[in-house]
Amino acid sequence: MTALASAAPQTRAASPYRLSFPHLLRSEWIKLSTLRSTWWSIGVVVVLSVGVSLLIAGALTSSAAMAEEAGGTVTIDPIMAVLSPTQFTMLLAGALGAIAITGEYSTGMIRSSLTAEPRRGAVLVSKAVVVAALLGVSSLVVFAISIVATAPILRDTPVDWSDPSASSIPVLYGALAMAVFALIGLSWGFILRNGPGAIAATVGLLFVLPIVSSMFPYGDPSWQWIHDLADHLPMFAAQALMMPGQESSMTGAGMTDAVALLTLGAWVAAGLLGSWAVLRTRDA
Repeated sequence: MTALASAAPQTRAASPYRLSFPHLLRSEWIKLSTLRSTWWSIGVVVVLSVGVSLLIAGALTSSAAMAEEAGGTVTIDPIMAVLSPTQFTMLLAGALGAIAITGEYSTGMIRSSLTAEPRRGAVLVSKAVVVAALLGVSSLVVFAISIVATAPILRDTPVDWSDPSASSIPVLYGALAMAVFALIGLSWGFILRNGPGAIAATVGLLFVLPIVSSMFPYGDPSWQWIHDLADHLPMFAAQALMMPGQESSMTGAGMTDAVALLTLGAWVAAGLLGSWAVLRTRDA
């Protein structure tokens, strides 16, 4: 009887513990927040944003003073001084999104992540949520610092908070745009799995392509299709949200808020779907 009992198949009790999605979010937050590169990137964003905002505020004030001396007037949009630096800091947001995942591939930590949570889609979503939330909240803090820093320079034309369309709404759109730029970088990181390559692809999409599109002549019907496509690049869609009524220096077409939001959403969806496809079909 003892021999038969010992030969009987052993059944293993199922573990009562499961890795829930909130736990997965906490895990991704720990991984991202404990990287020195994360806080260095955000620190550079703060310095660059505030510094450029101060320069733009000073330039706007000087232009208004010169116009007044000449008998003219210049309309100053104080919120533009706060949001204009995103044309540069978007690259840092994209780079941060890229290294948030490529660092895991370079160290092999991605294997531990997928072992703890075999559902690869859940890993992708949790990392995207954490990266987007970090950049969105950080951007709001940076914009607040820039508003306070530029207030003494723009004391004659302060931000009109009674008009949300000219104050709080563009700021919220700016934070949303920074989160989108980070998700674009994250998507390239999942797809390419290489830090320099993902950052290069992100810079190409966010910064280089808009410049290339501006090299084609405006007003020529044979090249208009290029400008029509360029209007839907992430940078131009973000500018349409943050600075309504102010046409970009690189593109002459306007874009409604709804179209701009759909454009940014399409870029995020395409990137994350591509990341999900690569993550499911390739080994870690």
